[in-house]
Amino acid sequence: MFWFTEPESLRYVLWMAASFAISAMVAWAAIRYAQHRELIDLPGRRRSHDVPTPRGAGIGIVVAALASILALAYVVPAAESGLRLCIPIALIAAIGWIDDHRPLPVLLRLGVHCLAVAIFLQPLLVALLHLTASSPWLDTTFWQSAGIIALLGLVCVWSINLHNFMDGIDGILAMQAIFVLVAMAVLCQRYAINAHAFQIALWAAAVAGFLPFNFPRARAFMGDVGSGSVGFLIAIAVIWQNSSPYTAACSGLVAASAFVADASSTLLSRMLCGRRWYRPHREHLYQWMTRAGMSHARVVAWYMGWNLLIVVPVLYWMNLRPFGAPPKPGIAAAVGVYVLAVVVWICGKRWCLYKVKSKKRNGLA
Repeated sequence: MFWFTEPESLRYVLWMAASFAISAMVAWAAIRYAQHRELIDLPGRRRSHDVPTPRGAGIGIVVAALASILALAYVVPAAESGLRLCIPIALIAAIGWIDDHRPLPVLLRLGVHCLAVAIFLQPLLVALLHLTASSPWLDTTFWQSAGIIALLGLVCVWSINLHNFMDGIDGILAMQAIFVLVAMAVLCQRYAINAHAFQIALWAAAVAGFLPFNFPRARAFMGDVGSGSVGFLIAIAVIWQNSSPYTAACSGLVAASAFVADASSTLLSRMLCGRRWYRPHREHLYQWMTRAGMSHARVVAWYMGWNLLIVVPVLYWMNLRPFGAPPKPGIAAAVGVYVLAVVVWICGKRWCLYKVKSKKRNGLA
C-alpha cells in the first residue's frame, strides 16, 4: 500500500487522518477569522447562495497540502523533490488570500499564477536550456520540448483559473477535486509510482477535511485562496500521472472532463456571442441548473453521476491491459468523452433555459 509494507498500513490511515484533521482545524479557524474581519460573500444577482457566508476557509486545504509535502519529504527520501512545490503553491495561495480580502487586478493575479507555474516547471526549463546549448535555433528537439513545456504551463494556469470559475455552489469543487485526486492516486499507485500516489492521496484527504464546512449546505466557501490552489494541485496530479509510461496518457483529461467541458464550453460560448468573457457571470451549466430549480446537492449529484457512470468506466477501459503490454494512448476515448460532454452541456443548457422561461411565464401568470 503505497510506500508502506502491509503491517504498517495503519500508518497510512493515520497520515490521511492527519491531513484531514489539519485541513478541518485550519478551516474552522479561518471561518472565525473571516467573521471577525467581515470577509463575507453576500447574496446577489451573480451569486448562487441565499445567506451571507464566510469565505477563505480553503486556506485549510493549502496548509494541509504544504504540511503533507514537508512531512513526506522528511520521511520518504524519494519524495524530497516535492519540496520545490511549496513555493509555487504558497504563491498561488497568497495571491488568492489577498484577493479574498480586497479585489486585485486580473493581470496581477494572472502574472503571479504564471510565475508560480514557471517555478514549478523550472527543472524542465533548465533541461531545455541545456538540451541544445550549441545551436538551439536549429534543433527540432528544442522546439518540440519547448512546445510541450508551454503546453504544460498553459494547462496549469488554465486549471488554476478553471477551478476558480467552477467554485460557485455548495460542495461542487470539493467533490470534483476529491474525485480527480483519488483517481490520479489510484492510477499512480496501481503502476508503482508510490511517492506521487501517496502525496496525491494526502491532498485528497486535505480537500475532504474542508468538505463538511461546504456540503451539503455551505457554512464557508473556499475563496480564491482555496479554489486556485486546488486547481493547481489537480494540474500537478494530472501531470504526474501523465508522466508515467505505464498509464494511459489522457487519463487525467478524462478524469477532469466534467469541469473542463463545462468551463471551456461556457467560455467559448461567451466569446462567440461577443460578451465580455472575463467578467463575472452565471452561465456555467451548474449555475443554470440551480436557476432552473435544482438544489445544490442535486446538481453536485449530477456531476458526480457523470464521473461515476462515464468517467470511471472509460478510465478502467483505458488502463486495462495485459501485464507487460504498453498502455493505450487513450486519445480516441478522451475525444469521445469530451464530444459527449459537449453534447450534454448543450442539451442541459437548452433544458435549463426552457425551465427558467417556464418559471417566468408561470410567475407572470
